[in-house]
Amino acid sequence: MTTGPTPFEVHESGKLLHGTRADLAVGDLLVPGRISNYEENRVMNHVYVTATLDAAAWGAEMALGDGPARIYVVEPTGEIEDDPNVTDKKMPGNPTRSYRTREPVRVVGELEGWVGHTAEQLQSMRDGLAGLRERGEAVIYD
Repeated sequence: MTTGPTPFEVHESGKLLHGTRADLAVGDLLVPGRISNYEENRVMNHVYVTATLDAAAWGAEMALGDGPARIYVVEPTGEIEDDPNVTDKKMPGNPTRSYRTREPVRVVGELEGWVGHTAEQLQSMRDGLAGLRERGEAVIYD
C-alpha cells in the first residue's frame, strides 16, 4: 500500500513545489496579485512554494475550486524567503521548507502519481481551519 506524504521530508527531486487546483502548463508563470487559493476575494502579495511533498499536498488538497488537486514543480525567478505564516507562527526553523516570493514562479513540470492525505486527515485540517475562522484567528501574513 502506498502511504501519504511524510511531514518535513524534502521531496526526492530536491525541487520546489506548488500545490493548487489550477490547470497550469509548463512555462506558465505564477505571479503575485492574483486571488488566493484558500480565501475567496483575497488578493495575494506573494507566491508560495515548498520543498516538501507534504506541504505541497496540503496546498493542493485545501485549495478552493472544483478541479483536481495538482502539484507543480516550479522555479522562482527571483529571491525567496521563509513563509512567516508557518515559520514565525507555528514551526520555528521552517521544517516544512515553506517559502514565498514577490517575483514570478515558473512552472517546469507537474508531479504525477503523488499520494495525498487520508480523508480523516483532510477532515481534521478542515475542522481546524474552521475553528481558526470562528475564533478570528485565520490570519494570513501576506
